[in-house]
This record gives sequence, C-alpha cells and structure tokens, in this order.
Amino acid sequence: SPTGRAAKRLSEATGRQASTVHRLLHFDPQTGAFAHDAKNPLACDLLVVDEMSMLDVVIAHHLFKAIGPGTRVVLVGDPDQLPSVAPGNVLVDLIASQRVSTFRLTQIHRQGRGSLIVANAHRVLAGQAPEFPGRGDLSADFYFFSADEPRRCAERVVEVVTERIPRSFGFDWTTSVQVLAPMYKGECGVDALNERLRAALGGKTEEFRLGARSWRAGDRVIHTRNDYEKEVFNGDMGRIVSIDEEGLQVRFPERTVAYTPEELGDLQPAFAITVHRSQGSEYDVVVIPLVAQHFLMLQRNLLYTAMTRARKLLVLVGSERALQLAIDNAEPAARVSGLARRLKPGSSAPA
Repeated sequence: SPTGRAAKRLSEATGRQASTVHRLLHFDPQTGAFAHDAKNPLACDLLVVDEMSMLDVVIAHHLFKAIGPGTRVVLVGDPDQLPSVAPGNVLVDLIASQRVSTFRLTQIHRQGRGSLIVANAHRVLAGQAPEFPGRGDLSADFYFFSADEPRRCAERVVEVVTERIPRSFGFDWTTSVQVLAPMYKGECGVDALNERLRAALGGKTEEFRLGARSWRAGDRVIHTRNDYEKEVFNGDMGRIVSIDEEGLQVRFPERTVAYTPEELGDLQPAFAITVHRSQGSEYDVVVIPLVAQHFLMLQRNLLYTAMTRARKLLVLVGSERALQLAIDNAEPAARVSGLARRLKPGSSAPA
C-alpha cells in the first residue's frame, strides 16, 4: 500500500503481512535509491497493491520497474477518489489506456443494502444531490444540518459532534467521531475546528507547550509519518494519556508510545483532519463541514472521498450552495502525465 496506515489495515483484513511500497522496495533515505529495481526484482509470484489511487507516478514507476517477468500484479483502488498528493493519476491513466484488464466491484460490504451513505455516494458520483431522511427520523445513517455562514457552521459542527450524535446515536465523540474538512484555514478549517473541539472537551488538565504547540492529556492526535522503530504509521490516531516537560505518551489502539519534545513534529491535533489526510482510513462516524469559503477545494471527488470514509453514520453540516458546488465541480485540474497515451496500442513512446 502507499501508506503505512493502509498497509496496516490490509494486514488486519487479510491476516497476511503487508507493507508500504517504500518498505517493500527497501528505500534508502540516505541515497534516495531503492534496493529492488529492474536488476534486482521482487521475488514474488503475486503482488497485490491496495489503495492504488494514492500512488503517484514516481513511486509507481519504481514499483513497476521492480516487478519481475514471472510476477502477476493485482491493483486495487477507487478511481473516483482523490488522486495522489504527489504528481500523476496512475490508476485512472491505467484504466484509460485500456491495456490493463479492469473489473469494477459493485457489491458493498461495509454498509447494509439500505444505507443512505452508499446510495448518496453513488448519487454524488452521478452529479445528483443526496437524499436525506425525514425530520425526526433517527433510523438513517446520513443527515444534513443547514448552516450558511462559516461561523454558524463551525458552531453547529461542535454541537453535532459533542451533543447531538452522542445523545441520539450513542457514539462517544472523543473516540468514534471524525471531522473531515476540505482545508486547514478558515473558521470551518481543520485548525479552527480542532481548537473549538478541544475547548469542548473541557476538563482542568494542565497544558504544556512542547515544540510549536500546546498539548494536554485527552487531546486526540494523528501521527504523520511512518516510524518503523516505534511501529507507528502515517495516519495512526491516538490520545495523549500523560504529559510533562520531558515529553508525552500517546495511546494508540495497539500500544502506548512515548514522544520527546524533539519528536512532536510527527504529531498533529486530530479531532478534525483534512479529507486528503483521511485517505486510506475509515471511521465509525464522519462529520463534514461544507462552506462556500472553501470553494477552491469543493470538488466532487473530494466530497465522495470524505463520504466513503464513514462506516456507520455520516453528517454534512453547512450550506446547500456549498454542497451543490462540490457536486457540480466534476473536473478538477487535469493531471497530464502522458501515461495513458504511452500505454495505448500503437504508441511508440516508452511507458
């Protein structure tokens, strides 16, 4: 998988060892080179790459170079999700080339057949507005709360997360609810929402300023790079359980990990995170703020990616105008790598 978090999820789902592409190819950070390449290919009969939409063109190039002539390859991914953060749109290009056998899986196993999360994700992909349950209906898994102004939207996100969802559905918001915002900045951005949700947590825990931020016990945090020594990966979430001037300890689902002040650059607040940061993960409950202030990022594939992170409950908070902007914007900036053209039959250019 492209990320450590996705690799860990794949291991959990299959019961087999999985790794990041970098670790599989034995990346050397000192030289920037990979131990496995065309001269030293991977020794495997079958290679399965999950979350393929997140793989950029440079890493895909190194991976494909390291595949030997006797290895079969299965690429798994959703071409409708956000493309990789780095250049390229490899999965979409491979499908468009018509040189790779492609199968589309249509049966959903994450939610039940009557799920509005599933139905509305498909509606958004088709350019249609979502359908919402009737007023007072608490049996559905998809809801919309109207809030036209950014400040009101931010206030309502906090209300929905900390009061309505726990009261109506029984979820502990400090562990089961994830806010996914399009951007870091603005009143409904990741930074401001983290401050609001942190304040809503309350308590009298002492704050410590370590590194560039203030931290306190109870804060939810996300680890932002793969650390194989600590066995913590990019996208792993935990809660600070103890803190003093010498560092802090974070409880992750599998273990508790200590961080010195010098290592805190690997952590970010995580009551709210960006949609891009959520790729490769899923959560019981997802809340998405949508305001016109974020118009530069309101795209159909971003909304679809955010919606499909939810397992049990999805709540949109914001303006209908912003929601419609995201649905209508089906043509984000084109990524022209030339890969699809090079792979098409008759092309003389090397892929």
